[in-house]
Amino acid sequence: MFINPRNLMFPITFALLSFPVAGGDAKVTKSTAETARRESAVLWRDPVDLSSRNLFYGPGGEKHQPHGPFTFVEEDMNGTNPKYIVRDRDKVKWTVKLGLEARPETVASRLVWAAGYFTNEEYFLQDLRVDEMPAHLKRGGNLVAKDGSMHAARLKRHLEDQKKIENWTWRHDPLTGTRGLNGLKVMMALINNWDLKDDNNEIYGGKNTSEQIYVVSDLGSSFGGTGLTVPLSHAKGDLHAYARSEFITKVTPEFVDFRVPGAPALIYIFRLPEYVRRVRLDSLDKHIPRADAQWIGHVLTGLSADQIRDAFRAAGYTPDQVEGFSKIVQSRIKGLNNL
Repeated sequence: MFINPRNLMFPITFALLSFPVAGGDAKVTKSTAETARRESAVLWRDPVDLSSRNLFYGPGGEKHQPHGPFTFVEEDMNGTNPKYIVRDRDKVKWTVKLGLEARPETVASRLVWAAGYFTNEEYFLQDLRVDEMPAHLKRGGNLVAKDGSMHAARLKRHLEDQKKIENWTWRHDPLTGTRGLNGLKVMMALINNWDLKDDNNEIYGGKNTSEQIYVVSDLGSSFGGTGLTVPLSHAKGDLHAYARSEFITKVTPEFVDFRVPGAPALIYIFRLPEYVRRVRLDSLDKHIPRADAQWIGHVLTGLSADQIRDAFRAAGYTPDQVEGFSKIVQSRIKGLNNL
């Protein structure tokens, strides 16, 4: 469900050696497994073609755009937003997502890909019609007309030669603490993606490669506030909330703290399990090595203002919104380089 960055010359694989520890076969086996995983893990690749990347079309490029007509296959009940699996005229499968996350996720996939990370091939369609939609949907029925018409949809391409292996975790993965993973945390803070549940982190493998590709597979909770709030619309794709939010909260000679992910609104304490889980995420973007934050900032300096605008244009934002969001992103990149 992802696309490798194209035209890359120098793949960077984060591989750290682990040595067997005396004390039993179980420890040796665990150490060997972690070593193998580190050696095959691929999180980031140097975007050597960054200045020429097309952020309007994103990692899939113009050629991989969806082409109607579309036909309904099934509902996708994962996550919280209405989603439907459809097939286009080229027999390519897509996951259609409706709701608040469609626009911000389209943008986020492009900016994260531009920085050298792996993301899904995603496109935004303001209007589309899907044939053979069922009369009764479990979710999102109010967003779909009787003739199958829907609006403001994000389409994620299914890549048949890739398969999900497992999930990875921010805190207890063999890559935890590497520069690449620290840089990814900074990217999440830059775009205000506060929904950093491990459930959203996936590892993919291909038929003809031993590489294990690390992906944040759900980037929809971006470009709004710093955490779960009321109303939820302020937390995703809300220019005013994004503009008001704090980016960097603390800088020391060695470390940087970021605001995102922030604690949820206090009202969610009445949903205690959810509240506690969100509060625990609050420390993920704290104590990031200053050098790693500067590093990803330096990578992002290769993006032009027009490229950043193209990412927001691709999601159907208005010209004023495109300009507003883009200026904040540029300001945050500058802030990283000034650390």
